[in-house]
Amino acid sequence: MKITRFWTATVFAGLGTMAFFATRTQAVPNGTTQIVPGVWFREGDIKNLGHCNNVLIEMKDYLIVVDANFPSGARLVMEEAKKLSTKPVKYVFDTHHHGDHAYGNAVWTEAGAITLAYKGVADEMKRYEPARWLSTAKERKDVGDLHRDTAEPPKQTFDKSLFVLKDSTREVQFRFLGWAHTRGDAFVFLPKERVLCTGDAVVNGAYNYTADGNIGNWPKVAGAALKLNPLHVLPGHGEPGGPEILTGQAKFMTDLHATVAAAVKNGKKLDDLKSLTLPDADKNWVGDGLQAQLKDAFNEITQNKPTGDLPHK
Repeated sequence: MKITRFWTATVFAGLGTMAFFATRTQAVPNGTTQIVPGVWFREGDIKNLGHCNNVLIEMKDYLIVVDANFPSGARLVMEEAKKLSTKPVKYVFDTHHHGDHAYGNAVWTEAGAITLAYKGVADEMKRYEPARWLSTAKERKDVGDLHRDTAEPPKQTFDKSLFVLKDSTREVQFRFLGWAHTRGDAFVFLPKERVLCTGDAVVNGAYNYTADGNIGNWPKVAGAALKLNPLHVLPGHGEPGGPEILTGQAKFMTDLHATVAAAVKNGKKLDDLKSLTLPDADKNWVGDGLQAQLKDAFNEITQNKPTGDLPHK
């Protein structure tokens, strides 16, 4: 089966070499762990199903789900939500536009939920769809079975850096902190509980897809997230942990950019990058996607543009 580089992002991570996780928890693929009362982390099975992680947040009268997932993932999360609470899912927040986080939108809206996102998510869908949707529909039955011509964009968007949902139970902040993984990256932060949901702007393991990204700016975004002072960090892929996931992700991107920049300064060409390695401290984030990440960093540096601004599918 042909797998495009875009969707390899959801495959190579599960097959990549990961020496260790930054932190270890009891989370397992398709398993749900309570992080704090009323907040649950569900680890998606990326290796076998291509699913992202999800977070379920209980409000006074309803639930919020972080990320729509693929259609099959959406249905699994729906069933899990029913086990956890009798309250309906009112909002589903897309942290970004990639299929494993947003292609389940139509499944959720059909069930009565409101899909929500930073406006950059809808803008990115306009930029890359319907080409990616149609390609994925040929490879994934759950997407093809929706019989849609393109991805469904979020029904509600916000254009400020902060959007808040609040009731007597808790406050939930939706924050845009800058371009890292995609132009539309947004975080979900619970200030009282100090819980941070990062989407793929911050991951715990070799899950970084850089082609839509801004590698040079990525560490700044992770740094801005760190300033929120989270205690619990719930990544888009990989196991949950603490702020060390943020610092580790930032260091990986910093080292990736610096290593390639030094090679370019020494006259190295793209073909010379195959021998490059990153510091041992980055090994949690290094996997089979490293060569693609090195190429993206090289193009970003030599063309003086974010890699996501350069031509790619």
